[in-house]
Amino acid sequence: MIPAAHPVADVSLDRLASSNAAAALHEVRSAGPVAWVPSLGGWLVTGRDESVAVLRDADVFTVDDGRFSTAVVVGTSMLSTDGAEHARHRAPFTAPFTGTAVTRNYAVRVAELANARVADMALRGSGDLRTELAGPLAVAVIIDVLGLDPAKEAEVLGWYRSIVDGVNRVSAGAAITSATTAGLAALREAIDVATQQHGSMLWAAAQELDDEALFSNTAVLMFGAIETSEGMTANALWHLLTVPGLIGLVAGDRSLVSPLIEESLRLEPAAAVVDRYANRATTFAGAEIAAGDFVRVSLTAANRDPAFFDKPDRFDVGRSNARQHLAFVQGPHVCLGLHLARAQTAAAIEAVLDQLHELRLYDNTVAPTGLIFRKPERLRARWDRAEPQETF
Repeated sequence: MIPAAHPVADVSLDRLASSNAAAALHEVRSAGPVAWVPSLGGWLVTGRDESVAVLRDADVFTVDDGRFSTAVVVGTSMLSTDGAEHARHRAPFTAPFTGTAVTRNYAVRVAELANARVADMALRGSGDLRTELAGPLAVAVIIDVLGLDPAKEAEVLGWYRSIVDGVNRVSAGAAITSATTAGLAALREAIDVATQQHGSMLWAAAQELDDEALFSNTAVLMFGAIETSEGMTANALWHLLTVPGLIGLVAGDRSLVSPLIEESLRLEPAAAVVDRYANRATTFAGAEIAAGDFVRVSLTAANRDPAFFDKPDRFDVGRSNARQHLAFVQGPHVCLGLHLARAQTAAAIEAVLDQLHELRLYDNTVAPTGLIFRKPERLRARWDRAEPQETF
């Protein structure tokens, strides 16, 4: 029981997961930048400065806790460790994901994959930009980057879904199913094959990590690359097609693709929250946090903090400080794949603008929703159907 003197915000999880979550988050913020949310059973951090402080202080606010559900499913990884152990898990994967490495090794291939997906869609005249473009592109890119068998794309998506199901079940206090166990076993076998490719990313990582650490870190890389990249691309396309006049503006000035992506990330980060646990009792931003307390940072709320972002609920492609959003987190757990994710979303937008003419959404397309991961359930659109190209 939290004493009444503590900042308390009585909002439901349903409201925090809804398409209008921003309104609920502003209510939480009115109680204080760090407030106890009974429905959450923990503290919710909504202030941008306070969020940065939590994300950067792994000594007080840790991920290394037995309640961290992803670790229960896939094992200990860079996602569930701090300090020297976190550095050990993360180090083998750092160099391949730098901005320079992504530009040199993956950018052209990512553009090829995006253009191929959109070219196939262009012939049909309508489709779902999330399930037919954003999701499959995310799977294809991470398969290519990790050196997994490209023929197993559908299987990889199935393994990913089994991991998601396992994490959700553990979070709810249930046991994982045989389907999750089978998916994890199949993924492990695919990773073992990929590590035999001399010079590949996984081969290099295998020189520094034991089999269990290699598997768990590859699994969380795949999970993050598919879930958050799909959401990031889908949310950017959602904004492109729903903000009045934006698609024409960006189509006429491609230098706006990058600002569009950053403002979309600010308003609707694909990963809306990150979780931490208090290592020890602390007084923080007016909250008396006890040792072991659950502390959730709302990246969405931090990105809409009116003390930092002017008119925070408005989409502004010209916003000068949009890139200071926290969608990729900060501190030791800053997103490893942020450069690859940006390249992937940019490639998808460029391909859509190039190939899907007179693009518009169907009226029943819904806004992004989700408590932890946010994206449109569907992104159904139509366009002028392209004529198939003759080959000689």
